[in-house]
Amino acid sequence: MSPRVWSGAVQQGWADITVDPLGSLATAIAAVAVLALIAVLVLLARERAHRRSAQEALAHSRELRHRYDALQAVTREGVLVQSLAGRVLDMSGRAAAILGLEPASAVGQAITDLPVVLVNEQGLAMNPAAVLGHRTGTARAGYSVDSELVGVVRPGTAVTQARMVQVATQLVPAGDGDAAAVLTTLVDVTGRREVEAALNRSETQFRVAMENAPIGMALVDPQWRIVEANAALAELLGTSVDALRGYPMPELSQAEDRDVELREVQRLLDGELHRFSLEKRYVRADGHLVWVALDAALVRTADGRPDHFVVQVRDSTESRLQAELLTHRAMHDPLTGLANRTLLQEVLQSVLEQPGVVERVAVLACDLDGFKDINDRYGHATGDELLVHVAGVLRAATARRGTVARLGGDEFVVVVQDVDGPKAVFEVAAAVHAALREPVRVGRRRLTVCASVGIALADPETIDGGAPALLAAADAAMYRAKAAGRARTEVYDASMDVPTGGLAHELIDAFEERRLVAHYQPIVDLADGRVVGYEALVRWEHPVRGLLLPGAFLPHVQEAGLAVPLGQLVATQVVQFLARTADQTRWCSVNVSADQLGDGEFATTLLSEISRHRVAPGRLVVELTESSLVASGTRIRHELTQLSAAGVPILLDDFGTGVSPLSYLRDLPVAGVKLDMSFTSGIPDDPTAGKVARALGALARELSMVTIAEGIEHDGQAEYLHRSGWRYGQGWLYGGAQPGDSLR
Repeated sequence: MSPRVWSGAVQQGWADITVDPLGSLATAIAAVAVLALIAVLVLLARERAHRRSAQEALAHSRELRHRYDALQAVTREGVLVQSLAGRVLDMSGRAAAILGLEPASAVGQAITDLPVVLVNEQGLAMNPAAVLGHRTGTARAGYSVDSELVGVVRPGTAVTQARMVQVATQLVPAGDGDAAAVLTTLVDVTGRREVEAALNRSETQFRVAMENAPIGMALVDPQWRIVEANAALAELLGTSVDALRGYPMPELSQAEDRDVELREVQRLLDGELHRFSLEKRYVRADGHLVWVALDAALVRTADGRPDHFVVQVRDSTESRLQAELLTHRAMHDPLTGLANRTLLQEVLQSVLEQPGVVERVAVLACDLDGFKDINDRYGHATGDELLVHVAGVLRAATARRGTVARLGGDEFVVVVQDVDGPKAVFEVAAAVHAALREPVRVGRRRLTVCASVGIALADPETIDGGAPALLAAADAAMYRAKAAGRARTEVYDASMDVPTGGLAHELIDAFEERRLVAHYQPIVDLADGRVVGYEALVRWEHPVRGLLLPGAFLPHVQEAGLAVPLGQLVATQVVQFLARTADQTRWCSVNVSADQLGDGEFATTLLSEISRHRVAPGRLVVELTESSLVASGTRIRHELTQLSAAGVPILLDDFGTGVSPLSYLRDLPVAGVKLDMSFTSGIPDDPTAGKVARALGALARELSMVTIAEGIEHDGQAEYLHRSGWRYGQGWLYGGAQPGDSLR
């Protein structure tokens, strides 16, 4: 209503009142009532609006509180709100858990009254108000102080059990109504600190272990470059650690060895392998080569990416040389250094398998005439020197045109390979005869020895029979030379009719005629030289060639089918020898092969003979060679167990030369070991042989086994072996094998 209209209405109203005073008054009262009603309605509307606003604010406040509580439930941080005066206004559940308090009981208390013990990193107590409260002079809205690491300890507990907490404070404007408040955040870092400490400890341990490791170690990047190396690796390569950092690993190797190494590295990177090992050669800084065993493993990141390699490098030069030495000894005669029978047959067989061998290959068999007389008259040492001289003669005569071997005793064989084989082999034979005409000076003596030589030329017939046939042909020709007057050369032809099976037939006849007999070599106590037992060694009383040692005929025993019968024959003779020996404390060992053990009758026969002759337990000993037991089966193990249970001790012969002696010691009822003479022969001049002898002796003693060293030739060997822990010994120093009748 406009003022003008309102004014007119008023004037009209006064006019009406003047005319009709009572009516006008009623009208005025009604108007005022209307206006009052309108005012009341307006006020009610405003009140309802204020109430809705308050309810909405309350609901919003509850929602914010709900979100705040939910946030505090999942966050790692605890929140503590306090007034500038240091009184707790609010405390989240996480903060209460960190401080070891109840939120309801803490709210309203002063910080200094809270039952909390705070310590610094050195374990010294701290003022809670100074740590959790307001810093005077530094507080302004939005200002955060540097965080502080403190330990929270429950009252009455040790400082070592403190929970490490990261504390930070911030001034919040209008945090307490209109006044500012202090917001303190607490983060429990105990687990993280423990992880960090563990990682630091692990890294320190790894670094210390790496730096002090006796073998070379290096960390290598995915590009196969050295990141870090230890002193042992630097020393192995003759350089410094600083020089190795950043050095490419392939550059350490010889050029021809790098491709194999890089292929293995790539297989690691491709995920085909987890680690690889290689034995290879490294080039030292001074240019010398060193054999190493390289082991590498790849470490990947959490997402599978290659991170670095951990590499170990071990110097394997000595072990490789020792392995090569043992391999050499297994294939060579220990006295002369010539090839032995095994190597000779391998060489000859490989030669015969090549095309075009006819007219290029020939075999020469050489047996010394009168050697046994020299050996018996002047002793074994003199005989050995003579054999070494003959070996040199054969090497010189062959002049690198073939392989020279000693088969045993005074028997030698030469496999000649030349463009003109027949011509070359006759030249070798002539050179041998010419050289042996000259007397040999041995000590103060001048000795003369000659040789009977047999030659077999490679032809289609002998080639078909392989190496054994050609060797048998040369052997037959050599026997013809002896029968024809000795000191001469004969060439094999079919009229000699002594093929591979010739010697086998002779062996069968000798077995039936009881010309295969046991001789006994003494075994002594190395402490005082007292004879404690014997080893039975088979001999062949040959009607033409005289007394033959095992090396001359044992390789043909299997061919003749006499392996098992011969073993039973010798065992029977040994039991009879023990029964009639005057000294009933002495024992005797007999060699037994895998064929004899696997036959099934050997143990029964042997135990029957022992019972029949009433030989005391422990006096008969069975010797096993490692090589004969490589393929040992359950039957062999059963027979050995049966013998051992019946009081027959088991010895492992040729100890140290087989392929798996440790497994035999573990799996078989072995009571003792015999050191192979190839180790004894090098003592005391060969340090490697000495080390092996000491190590094998220590192993046997650790297992509480009897120890016997064979092949002792002089006092120096006996003294060394006795000092090394070997209890018994045998060899030419104490006498050779003798017939049983001469020992009773």
